[in-house]
Amino acid sequence: MSKVRPVRIIVDSSCDAAPEVRARLRVVPLRVRFGNDEYIDGVTITHHEFYYMLTTRQDLPTTSQANPAAFASVYDEVLAADEDAVVLTISSALSGTYQSAVIAASDVSDRIHVVNSKTVAIGTGILAEHALSLADAGRSAADIAAELNRLRDRVRLLAVVDTLEYLKRGGRLSRTAALAGTVLGIKPLLTLRDGAVDMLGKARGSRQGYAAIQKIATDMGGVNFDLPVMLGYTGQSDEALWQFVSCTRALWGEHRDELRASPIGSVVGTHAGPGAVAVAYIERE
Repeated sequence: MSKVRPVRIIVDSSCDAAPEVRARLRVVPLRVRFGNDEYIDGVTITHHEFYYMLTTRQDLPTTSQANPAAFASVYDEVLAADEDAVVLTISSALSGTYQSAVIAASDVSDRIHVVNSKTVAIGTGILAEHALSLADAGRSAADIAAELNRLRDRVRLLAVVDTLEYLKRGGRLSRTAALAGTVLGIKPLLTLRDGAVDMLGKARGSRQGYAAIQKIATDMGGVNFDLPVMLGYTGQSDEALWQFVSCTRALWGEHRDELRASPIGSVVGTHAGPGAVAVAYIERE
């Protein structure tokens, strides 16, 4: 019978999770660039600093994938500690980070198992949290990776974007559409499908947007609290997030006091701008 080694869970810095969860993850950072200034995500620039710069600078930031060397360095740590690892990355449809992780693991693929989360931010975070619980239960890296591959298509990430400005600045919305939407108070409702960002619909005003998210989640069977659930927000304040929670009480029921939240990082924040709110959970089978 083969030895089951301790399993380390590795993520990239686009993964957003509760502080107690993130403290147990090995994080490989992406890079964020404002003009000529480059920062290491989560190392030389915090979430708070990122959103301050996003709202005060004229140049829209760009993010770059983690390279194979960054993953290889972490893999060396894993092997030296006689551990195995599961690597959970941002959706391959959004970044080349998954491919970097795979390239770095090519020589040690029996010890390092790379999983394309097909999601981002708090969506990846809840998968990582579940992976930690499986590792705590003594599951092997291969078993954990297989379970994550099975669950990832059931991750539901639902978001309301507060402003169209950053979608316009990032070239994902025309100036005319952005202006019309701003005048009408349009709030886009976003999700991920097949690993890519998709529009669920639009609402007039935040409250209608929150109500729409509640209806969508309810129609899909409601939030599943048997597996990790996470809330997220963009910007320097979580005020909009707790307004969202207050307006969607029926979603949370007796679990409202258990809700946890995390700021959403630069990869999503660059295009969503401040004031966006989101919920991520794993849909029931």
